[in-house]
Amino acid sequence: MDVQGLIIWLVIGAIAGWIAGMLMKGRGFGVIGNIIVGIVGAIIGGWLLGSMGIFAAGTLGTILTAVIGAVVLLFIVGLVKRA
Repeated sequence: MDVQGLIIWLVIGAIAGWIAGMLMKGRGFGVIGNIIVGIVGAIIGGWLLGSMGIFAAGTLGTILTAVIGAVVLLFIVGLVKRA
């Protein structure tokens, strides 16, 4: 992976993590937290949507996939914290 690709991953992760944080908690997690939540969310979202035969294309599709995965991640974390 080149430097430009890494920067794009970090930016998309930060955007997706921030959006998921806004949807699930009403605020973000800070830059580093947003990036981590967004990147892990992208992995979860890609697996989840891919297993249903849904594939998103382009930057907007990538962000949407990452947001969906990040929301699922935050939902599961919320369930575990309550238990």
